[in-house]
Amino acid sequence: MTDMILDIKNLTMAYENNAEDEAIIKSLNLSVKRKEFLCILGASGCGKTTLLRCIAGFEKYKGEILVNGELKADPGTDRIMVFQDFNQLFPWKTVEQNIQYPLKKQGIKDKSEQKKISEEALDKVKLSGYGHYYPYQLSGGMKQRVAIAKALALKPEIILMDEPFAALDAMTRNQLQKELLNISIQEDCTILFITHNIQEAIVLGTRIIVLDQGGQILIDEENSIKRPVSPASKGYGEFWERLHDALYKNAHS
Repeated sequence: MTDMILDIKNLTMAYENNAEDEAIIKSLNLSVKRKEFLCILGASGCGKTTLLRCIAGFEKYKGEILVNGELKADPGTDRIMVFQDFNQLFPWKTVEQNIQYPLKKQGIKDKSEQKKISEEALDKVKLSGYGHYYPYQLSGGMKQRVAIAKALALKPEIILMDEPFAALDAMTRNQLQKELLNISIQEDCTILFITHNIQEAIVLGTRIIVLDQGGQILIDEENSIKRPVSPASKGYGEFWERLHDALYKNAHS
């Protein structure tokens, strides 16, 4: 089995009313290693979310997206997306039912097996005992934990995360970053994580890319800073400056 789990070749995506020279993503090539935590930075409108939606199979595009060497043009449980929006859960279903719903769609019919999987997933995100709660009874951070648990329950090979912590307060965000970091180490999945926050990218990512308009890659760099990462870590300041300069000097040039 190759080290590369994801290969993107000449990816171009433009909406129907746009000419190809106005493509949101134009001729993007990117490969991602198995178990990599890839953080994606970039100004608004540079194609970050569109890239994840293409990988998830939610958009039509030109080019090729391969997972484990197989072409993937449609959605599948090997690639699960976690959104920023707190309303990604069904409000009329309990936490447990929200997690079990896609399991049923996947073909797991045995109720005891569904319950076992959902309880294990909730334990991983520190929400044991909350299975009978409804989304309206949860805080924003708890809802995002449930969304992550829902993704983990399907045992995907790739988790796609579109600014999942952006709407949270700083304390909750920091706590969820730590929990996600632990999950990424314990689980056998690869994570692609969009953020506008440079510090978040450096704390979480084993590799960081910065995208320019059209999905062009400005920086693609391994994160060699020893975990756990803090602003006091050796090399943090220099790395932060490089990422900041790429993001903001280019945006204002």
